[in-house]
Amino acid sequence: MKQSLPFWIAKFLEHLQYQRNASAHTLRNYASDLKQFLEYLTISPAGETRAGPELVQIDNLTIREFLGTLYKRKNKKSSAARKLATLRSFMKYLSNQGVIPANPAKVVASPKQEKKLPDYLSLATVVELVESPDCANDLGKRDRAILEMLYACGLRASELVGLDVGDVDIREGVLRVLGKGRKERIVPFGTSALHALEEYLAVRKNLIKKGSAGTAAEAIFLNFRGGRLTAHSIGFILDRHVAKLTQRLKAHPHTLRHTFATHMLSAGADLRAIQELLGHESLSTTQKYTHVSTEQLVRVYRSCHPRAKKS
Repeated sequence: MKQSLPFWIAKFLEHLQYQRNASAHTLRNYASDLKQFLEYLTISPAGETRAGPELVQIDNLTIREFLGTLYKRKNKKSSAARKLATLRSFMKYLSNQGVIPANPAKVVASPKQEKKLPDYLSLATVVELVESPDCANDLGKRDRAILEMLYACGLRASELVGLDVGDVDIREGVLRVLGKGRKERIVPFGTSALHALEEYLAVRKNLIKKGSAGTAAEAIFLNFRGGRLTAHSIGFILDRHVAKLTQRLKAHPHTLRHTFATHMLSAGADLRAIQELLGHESLSTTQKYTHVSTEQLVRVYRSCHPRAKKS
């Protein structure tokens, strides 16, 4: 008996989790994209359930038509490109398993992407942000350490909450970080982050004492119940402190990662070094920060050079 599309989607997600060591974030995205594709095939525009095509009947036209519905719904090109990448990976898996003869998504062209430069904060804004927590209490010390470490190391939120006590070498001032694909890297941090971390670690035991069965004894960053913080929690913490800033702006944990890379590049850091610190597999991913730096140089030039100003 031929297995259905939902069966192979479940098998593919298991493959990603157990064979490819995909992160929880990646698994959520793949599952969401494939669910949307499944619904496109099995639910009519009128909302009626219908029999979807056989797996071998899914061709490049099917995938192009799916992308067309995304554009009609005003999905961003970046979102459509991600869903196409998901389908390419899924169809490649099916082909490798001998379920289909070839990968039909391979011949579908990716949408041309809008060039969007990453958002970043000025140095003055970063200083105001990391100094905003009230360090008179335990959670304030924790939040200060979180903000300092995000900016000092350019970490993803998932990498920060995944840190255990044994991953930090206080004497050497370095972290052992487990990044995407469970790839390990060593990231240094400076004096400001060190001081904030030491102050937090001195009171971390107070949060553990408040914990119950859910206490995460090895996690560095804990919630008020003594459990490990989540990436979503980091976003809420950042939102709370961004709201205190004199400048009204939107920022998320990745903004501090972008800011770290931009400030490092502007100060003369080598692009390869930034690639290693961020844990980017490809240098092309890191090169977007050169555009940010160039844009900054042009802006400074136009505002400062006497012959560049418009009369």
